[in-house]
Amino acid sequence: MSTSVLPKEVTEYFPYPSIRPHQAQFISTVFNGVRDRRSVLIEGSNGLGKTISSLSSILPTAINKKLKVLYVARTHRQHERVIEELKAISKKHPVTGISLRGRNEMCLNKSESRKAHDAKSLMELCELLKAKGECPYYNNNERTYEYLQFQQQISSRPYQSLEIIRACKKKSICPYELVKSAVSDVTVIALSYLYVFDPDIRNAFLKNLETPLQKIILVVDEAHNLPETAIEISSSSLSIYVMRQAELEAKRFGYEEAASFARLLYAETEKLAASISREEKLSPDFLTKIVRDKAGILAPRSFFQSLNETGLAIKKTLLSEGKHPRSYLHSMSDFLLRWMDTADDESYIALISKYFTRENTQTAKLEIAALDPSKTTQPVFSSTYANVVMSGTLQPLEAYMKITKLPENTIQHIAPSPFPKEHILSAVCLGVSTAMESRTPAMYQTLVKRITEVVANTPVNTGVFAASFEVLRALLEAGLEEALKKPLYCERRGMSSKANEHLVAAFKEHALKGGAVFLGVQGGRTSEGVDFPGNQMNSVVIVGVPYAEPTPRVKAQIEYYEKCFPKFGREYGYVLPAMKKASQTAGRPIRTLEDKGAIIFLDYRYATNYCRSFLPTWVREGMKLLPAKDNALSCVLRDFFKM
Repeated sequence: MSTSVLPKEVTEYFPYPSIRPHQAQFISTVFNGVRDRRSVLIEGSNGLGKTISSLSSILPTAINKKLKVLYVARTHRQHERVIEELKAISKKHPVTGISLRGRNEMCLNKSESRKAHDAKSLMELCELLKAKGECPYYNNNERTYEYLQFQQQISSRPYQSLEIIRACKKKSICPYELVKSAVSDVTVIALSYLYVFDPDIRNAFLKNLETPLQKIILVVDEAHNLPETAIEISSSSLSIYVMRQAELEAKRFGYEEAASFARLLYAETEKLAASISREEKLSPDFLTKIVRDKAGILAPRSFFQSLNETGLAIKKTLLSEGKHPRSYLHSMSDFLLRWMDTADDESYIALISKYFTRENTQTAKLEIAALDPSKTTQPVFSSTYANVVMSGTLQPLEAYMKITKLPENTIQHIAPSPFPKEHILSAVCLGVSTAMESRTPAMYQTLVKRITEVVANTPVNTGVFAASFEVLRALLEAGLEEALKKPLYCERRGMSSKANEHLVAAFKEHALKGGAVFLGVQGGRTSEGVDFPGNQMNSVVIVGVPYAEPTPRVKAQIEYYEKCFPKFGREYGYVLPAMKKASQTAGRPIRTLEDKGAIIFLDYRYATNYCRSFLPTWVREGMKLLPAKDNALSCVLRDFFKM
């Protein structure tokens, strides 16, 4: 379709000679909304070209009004994609942009950065090295004529973070500091959610940006992830390990009262952990009872504040000695003060939970679990110039509006799918389920049989995603690997991102070698963060509905939403998160307009009107219901793939 149907202002930026089906509608909706200073909540499937559509729709207003565009997404690949599209735009209209990575990814001083265990400790280490003049890369960032020229170059056209890192390596200067100094001069910045939604990180970032939220157009890509990310940002934890280290630190610096309390907290937490199976809700006065009844301290908040000041004093001492200024006592007291601050807030609950470390040893932690994502999202959404919130899986839009508290005048729009209907097979197998009462040996044997039918009748690669690791393990125990006639690549619980990348890459190689099977879980890295175009995944099998285990945390979430949204607590807190995972998984094999993919649901519950209503329109339209008998799958797959 010709670009002549686009708004005139957009055609100055849209870089391609033609547009995809329904793309014009998407672009016009975003352009009109942002022009009128309204937010837009928009669902559009893969293949629609959401990145270029949103950028070319927003830039006319951003450049005319001298606004910044912050484009937030979860992965570095998505950030780099934004810059790729900006480069295409810049051939038609001048535009500037940068993709950001965290300090850890951009740091060239690897011998020192390896000493840091997390982002906060790396920041402290970085500040220490800069203060002592011991980072050669930072020392080279003197504002010489050559440096200022390089900074001006970075600010003159779209640059990916990897391009900046490579250029900085050649010049032996710090890419992180260079980008910090350059962001205020560019129009578009692609970055992670944390830069915008974590209050502490946001305040520091906006200071470098020299721009208030009121002068920012915010794009949230893959926005189905935002509620969960917002809850993670607002939650806190304190591990037994940190308590133990706080005790040792206080002893080392001669703070006996602090050491005694840390030891008491450590012992009480360990004792309580021994009596629980996995997770338990705690009374908000759990800590105050320890302080008052067992430590004999009558003013808990004052005591925690004094611990915090002691931790700060230790950090200053370490800094003066030229040592890494980390204080476990300070970290512990931060958590304890936050516990006090949230004790009477019903949007938080206190928990104790057990977990396994990387060394596979079991330990425990105290947690402050947030229940309300809008406490994190609403302050941002209500302050920006406009917001464009988009994903392929946002339905029902009204629920998303309520949960995140987008402005009331937000435009809601569902863009039709651009995929030819004959390229998609969506089918539900009746007679199978992973509901708890159905998890029998006979049921798993049937599930294995259905999976092998799909694999045998899929041209090349098949993805199989289970509702949980428990279901995944049961499929293997039922003989799935032995039943397959193609190699199996299996995701493992606790797998590192690098190990997972290698596993996925090995699986993808079989697109040219006759095919393989990838076995993972819904809601995992691979089911949401990886694309499988072409023969990299012809069929995807969704085994079961990925409902969360009804832990105290999940029950509290349902109860909280029920108070906020009467009659919708279970739907918002339990059903929607599960159906988002299933919907994301369903989209793995359909990434481009040329792809042809089969989406097979192995659970009769997807055939119910209730569950089906939460699936994207393009998945549920034309969905086939297959009888509970052998070879029903084989017939529809052979016909679909013309095998």
